[in-house]
Amino acid sequence: MQNAELPSGSEESPRDLEAAPFTLDPVAESFYSAATARILKMMAWLALPAIAVALALNWRFGLGLALGCAISYQNFRWLAEAVNGLGDRIVNANSQESGVGIVVRFTIRLLLVALAAYAIFRITQVGLYGLLAGLFLPVAAVFCEAAYELFAATRRGL
Repeated sequence: MQNAELPSGSEESPRDLEAAPFTLDPVAESFYSAATARILKMMAWLALPAIAVALALNWRFGLGLALGCAISYQNFRWLAEAVNGLGDRIVNANSQESGVGIVVRFTIRLLLVALAAYAIFRITQVGLYGLLAGLFLPVAAVFCEAAYELFAATRRGL
């Protein structure tokens, strides 16, 4: 069975290709390395008008949405840091990132969301709906990032 990526007379086996590290060209690497920053900016751009409209329609829902968006934004930042720290810990034996620190921050993130949901539920159910809507902010931002990357890849002819 020949591999479609290899020329017909190539000496490399598929096993040799698996051992080779995956590398991107510098332009693509810089494009994808900025994805987290673009997602964070998109979260802010999506949250601000949504909160303004929600506050104008129902202040309880708007406050819940604002809290949910703030928690989502911070949660996404912490998650990105944890993934980068975990990857650094796996790749580098002398990493500064502590495995216990990663687990503690993960637990704090979950407790923060649960505490906010409980507090808002005790105050008002409409605010809870706003909080839950705000927690979906990263989904909308990642969707926008995917559309942007599709557009950029189409423009570059990839």
